[in-house]
Amino acid sequence: MAFTRPTGKHRKPSRARRAGARVAGTASLAAVGGVGVLAAPASAVEASAPLPSTGLSQAVEVGDPLAETLHDQADTQQLVAVKAEAQSEAERQAVVAKKKAEAKKKAESERRAAAERAERKKERERAERQRAERRSVSRSADRGTANSSGYVAPVAGATLSTGYQQSGGMWSSGSHTGVDFRAGMNTPVRSVAGGEVVEAGDGGSYGVNVVVRHADGRYSQYAHLSSTSVSVGQSVSAGERIGLSGSTGNSSGPHLHFEIRTGPDYGSDIDPVAYLRGKGVGI
Repeated sequence: MAFTRPTGKHRKPSRARRAGARVAGTASLAAVGGVGVLAAPASAVEASAPLPSTGLSQAVEVGDPLAETLHDQADTQQLVAVKAEAQSEAERQAVVAKKKAEAKKKAESERRAAAERAERKKERERAERQRAERRSVSRSADRGTANSSGYVAPVAGATLSTGYQQSGGMWSSGSHTGVDFRAGMNTPVRSVAGGEVVEAGDGGSYGVNVVVRHADGRYSQYAHLSSTSVSVGQSVSAGERIGLSGSTGNSSGPHLHFEIRTGPDYGSDIDPVAYLRGKGVGI
């Protein structure tokens, strides 16, 4: 009895076709660089059941040197990436640190500059105070302090060099109408009491002079000055500077000629020393 092979889609492939398919599959994996490492339970990789022979070489096996090389390359690339990130972070930190250092240096420089400005300001203020103190001392020395009666000596020291009514041919009246006080050039000359200036300027043989009328009706005259610091009609107080001593007019050298008069005119003189002593001024 003769048998015939079934036809149709359920026909079993021949041995040659099955082998060709397996070869094509393995070649495809090799062409795309695929590494066939199958994940399977531990029991599946045990060597108790050897794999059937297909006639083809396995592309990549577990523990193959190529697989280890790929893993090493991946680890190396990861290490390089980590090092690059660390280097980038280090550079960023260095930039931040540099900016902080520059800001600190700038702040310190500004602080020093401010301190120097403050010190220079203090020095200027200290110098100004010293100048003000010197001016105050100078004014005090020029002014003098009036006694309880409101009188003061016309020059500091008040040392007589020529007395009142001393005889001599150098005076037109034949005698000295006032007194002379020792005074170097440009010594401050002070009003002996408060009053009003009635003359200031050239006084002929008296040279540059000042005459002051006082509240008691007496007149004080200051002669042979180098300069005056008041003007006619000006009110002055006791001890106020009215000029500087000199040697103008009929004079043989720097000194202060001082007179006290009962009126504004020449010839009404009285003893100036007695007058001042009567006001409590020590001569």
